[in-house]
Amino acid sequence: MLKSKIDKATGFEKRFENINTVVFENSTEASKAVAQEIAALIQSKQKENKLCILGLATGSSPKGLYAELVRLHKEEGLSFKNVISFNLDEYYPMEPNSINSYVRFMKELLFDHVDILPENYHIPDGLLTKEQIADYCHEYEAKIEALGGIDLQILGIGGNGHIGFNESGSLQNSKTRLVALDHITRVAASKDFFGLNNTPRTAITLGVKKIMEAKRVILLAWGEGKANIVKKSVEDEVTNRVPASFLQEHDNAVFVLDKEASSKLTRINKPWLVEKIVWTDK
Repeated sequence: MLKSKIDKATGFEKRFENINTVVFENSTEASKAVAQEIAALIQSKQKENKLCILGLATGSSPKGLYAELVRLHKEEGLSFKNVISFNLDEYYPMEPNSINSYVRFMKELLFDHVDILPENYHIPDGLLTKEQIADYCHEYEAKIEALGGIDLQILGIGGNGHIGFNESGSLQNSKTRLVALDHITRVAASKDFFGLNNTPRTAITLGVKKIMEAKRVILLAWGEGKANIVKKSVEDEVTNRVPASFLQEHDNAVFVLDKEASSKLTRINKPWLVEKIVWTDK
């Protein structure tokens, strides 16, 4: 197993955090570190003549990561020819060329700028009929299983703790499926759709079970707006009300945060509970 620099980047206090939680000065530095880990994994697989199976996310959190991966391809020769990717989710219904589709997002931010083969990236189909969805979702999981599972899964986190579109209440053994989007999720997305009335009510998402089966999981969270849910996910009990908390039970997962997203962690917010400190005026 590739040992990540991320895991060595900072210590973490087992006493309060139930999962490896690494804090960077800002999201740019964090994104570069994650990109380096992905690049090293891709290259180690290339040396073994093996495919690298990546699970990819959308939203604002991985934008800097994808920009850095594109830079590594263009400036340092990182090839994606041995990469097969599976995206977590897609709004439903959704035209692939729509301004808000995750197909368009992935092509504009990553796929169109690297040498990944078009047949090697997979994004849930937002044009299916309702009757087709169950079989499609089963086949999506079967493709992942046939390749030996996901080597590295990238995640963001929703304000309610969702991972993918596995909303609050999702079970740990949930499969890839059509889901109803939480009101919190729709409100957060509504600015992209020019209002709540235009925001999709449903989406297709990879299930929690497949995320938990990934060999390595890296969850990205930036900004003060994510601080409360990050604390709940890593310090509080494992609960389906906060699906990201399931990652406490994954044996190779890490939360990668910027300073603002870490601000509510006990070791940041109340360091005197963790270690002896020198009291200053500050």
